[in-house]
Amino acid sequence: MLNKQRIALIGAGSMAEAMISGMIRSKRIPPNQILVTNRNNSDRLAELEKTYGVRGNQRGDLNLKVVDIIILAMKPKDIMEALRSIKNELHPHQLVISVVAGIATSIIEDHLLEGQQVIRVMPNTSSMIGESATAFVSGKNTSAASVMVAEELLACMGTIYRLDEGKMDIFTGIAGSGPAYVYYLMEHIERAGKEGGLDAKTARQIGVQTILGAAKMMMQENETPAELREKVTSPNGTTAAGLEALKVHGGGKAIFQAIKGAEQRSKELSWQIQEMISEK
Repeated sequence: MLNKQRIALIGAGSMAEAMISGMIRSKRIPPNQILVTNRNNSDRLAELEKTYGVRGNQRGDLNLKVVDIIILAMKPKDIMEALRSIKNELHPHQLVISVVAGIATSIIEDHLLEGQQVIRVMPNTSSMIGESATAFVSGKNTSAASVMVAEELLACMGTIYRLDEGKMDIFTGIAGSGPAYVYYLMEHIERAGKEGGLDAKTARQIGVQTILGAAKMMMQENETPAELREKVTSPNGTTAAGLEALKVHGGGKAIFQAIKGAEQRSKELSWQIQEMISEK
């Protein structure tokens, strides 16, 4: 089904590139079926063309009427301008997928033509290698057939979760922003390894394998994370000492607050857009 779909991404930043990479790597969507545009950065479009074989178009040259799926991948502050610019180019049978953080399906629907099919999506940058945790919410006008197409498309990028709209902000805090937390953790693992005498590459490889192994244990075992933690924590041992240091320095609290902070920012983005709309 997907190899017959023409897909246009409006926005050419890191999230758009990650999605493009996931689609191409899956080999389920031919590169020449994917179009990408941005406001004025022709060098960026040329870079994506060269790297992935997709088609880069200046916005004025992109005919959305011949596209099946439109992916909105711009920054939240640019969403209203984008919706105004595409509103009269679309038809209800086309599917609009938004990856813009904090913007509810109802806001998008209200600023497109009546009956427009909309799906809100929150992937993460692991889409690039087909390992994203991706959530989606279906709009009020979206058909079952379009939901199936969206699920097939998003499955090219990783594992998908269908959620209620009210849970998208916390999902954003966990999965949308989550890769950055892991990379931040790895920065400090690498630093500690180097200070302990390892070269940076070896320290990184050890850290990555450790995280990968722990993640696979949680996916394959029935025990909770707390139970798995207790299994590797001997009284007065090295792991207990490390966990005590995390507790003393607020490691658990920091992780929790990172997620809650990202969740709150997702809500704020939505409020700011609504305030901007009400002022006009």
